[in-house]
Amino acid sequence: MHHLFYLMGKSASGKDTIYQRLRAKFPELRPMVLYTTRPKRSHEQDGREYYFISAEQYIQMCSADRWIETRTYHTQKGDWIYCTAKDSMDLSESSYLGIGTLESYCKIRTFFGADHVIPIYIDVEDGVRLQRALQREHVQETPNYAEMCRRFLTDSQDFSEENLQTAGIKKQFSNLELEACVSEISAWIASFSE
Repeated sequence: MHHLFYLMGKSASGKDTIYQRLRAKFPELRPMVLYTTRPKRSHEQDGREYYFISAEQYIQMCSADRWIETRTYHTQKGDWIYCTAKDSMDLSESSYLGIGTLESYCKIRTFFGADHVIPIYIDVEDGVRLQRALQREHVQETPNYAEMCRRFLTDSQDFSEENLQTAGIKKQFSNLELEACVSEISAWIASFSE
């Protein structure tokens, strides 16, 4: 079996940018694409960042037992659901690169096995992260600062040191300097194919 390299970290830690850099460095890693009912951001494309589905489609897929894991977030704009489909990856054929939460990592690791799901936790100091989140939200067509704040606070709880330890996350990658962070993660990924 191959591996799923699973990026995670608090909001505005740079996961999306790091993901894009890693995709360019490791084109053989297939993208893990999640499903979501949240609205598409201005720069996103259906099937690239996420498969954007309606609440009705989500319910139909639940009835068909299609999910490894699902999460519902109660946001300022209503409930947003994120899901990983059972048929979204075939680790007997390829290795993958994905992005998600600590909660989803734990469920996916249980589904595929700990030897095949490799955590890559991105860490950024909260003040830097808050500045990045504000800059990102500011350029959105319709900024949603209340949701940005909700995510910031929720992530502090979700990615607490206690939760990271419980999930067995031992290695962390600091993203204060992007190129150094990408280089360190790249070496870590390459070590699994040696």
